[in-house]
Formats: sequence, structure tokens, C-alpha cells
Amino acid sequence: MTESTELDPEDRKIITLARSARARNGVAEGAAVRDETGRTYVAGTVSLASLKLSALQTAVAMAVASGAGSLEAAAVVTEAVGLAEADVAAVRDLGGPGAPILLASPDGTLRSPTS
Repeated sequence: MTESTELDPEDRKIITLARSARARNGVAEGAAVRDETGRTYVAGTVSLASLKLSALQTAVAMAVASGAGSLEAAAVVTEAVGLAEADVAAVRDLGGPGAPILLASPDGTLRSPTS
């Protein structure tokens, strides 16, 4: 499945934003989340000596810090083949069990949606 043929425009948008964050910051992962009002939060991996967060954890934290009440969807762009449990848990904490998590390769090809 490719992002251009199977996803709605809002989901394509968060994958594109996640790709941009990954490329712009030169990090292993880029992520974007969309809250209940349609606002998006975009982040890359944080890797400091005192703080390590995945791109998805960072994007969820940005949404929470900005007052988001829930998430509609999340996207992660990475070369990894799966998501860490902590990443899924962060989305579920704010988005509930129904918020899809879109995992895409660096070229934007959707690998798997997780509901």
C-alpha cells in the first residue's frame, strides 16, 4: 500500500510532515500527530545525554504540552520495521485505542497502520 493511493489527505499530510522532520533534522525518525481539533505536532528523535525520546513520544508530549485533549492519528517515518511498545503506549494514553498509528518508510510508503 502506498500513501498516495490508500490514505485520506489528512493522513498523507501527517506522513509528509513526519518525513520532513526526519530529513530536516537528520534524525532516524520523524513523527507527526493530529489532535481532535486538527492541529498537528511534528517532531524528530531527541537524543541528549540526559534525555532520550523517540520522535513519536516527542510529538505526543508536544501535543499534551499544547493542551490537546486527544489524538485522531499519528504517523512515524523510520527505517525500523516496527514500533516500540512505549511509542504505542504514548499514543494510546492520549488517543485511546482507536487512534491509528501509521508506520511509513523514509520514502513515504505506508508499511502498516495500527489501530
